[in-house]
Amino acid sequence: MDVTPLIPQGKQVIESYGEGRFRISGQVHQGSVIVFPERTLSWPVADFAELKPESLEAVAEARKSVDVLLLGCGARMQLVPRLLREKLRVAGIVIEPMDTGAACRTFNVLMSEERQVAAALIAVD
Repeated sequence: MDVTPLIPQGKQVIESYGEGRFRISGQVHQGSVIVFPERTLSWPVADFAELKPESLEAVAEARKSVDVLLLGCGARMQLVPRLLREKLRVAGIVIEPMDTGAACRTFNVLMSEERQVAAALIAVD
C-alpha cells in the first residue's frame, strides 16, 4: 500500500535522507539543504552548533512564500537559540525544530496540504 502523500505538480518532495545526503525530487544532494516548495539549496551547516541568525538568511528573504520553517536539527531535536527564533519571527515565519527525519516527513505532509513551508535540514549519517 502506497502511503506517500500526493505532492502538487512541480513541488519538491523529500524521498530519502541519511548517509550525509538527501534525495529530493529525484536528485541527490550531499550535505545539509534548505528545501523550499519549488527549489532546494545547498546549506553550509553541518552541525546544530554552527547555526547563527545569518544561517537562515535565505529563508528570511523568502518570507512572502514561507509561513513555517521546519528545522531538522540532526539526529535529535534541540532548542532553537533566541536570536535565531527572533530573526524569523520578525520576518513572519514560525520555526519548528525537530530531528531531521521528522522534519523530512512533516515537510512532505505539509506540501501535500499545499502549505507555505520550507525545511532547513542538517544532514545525518
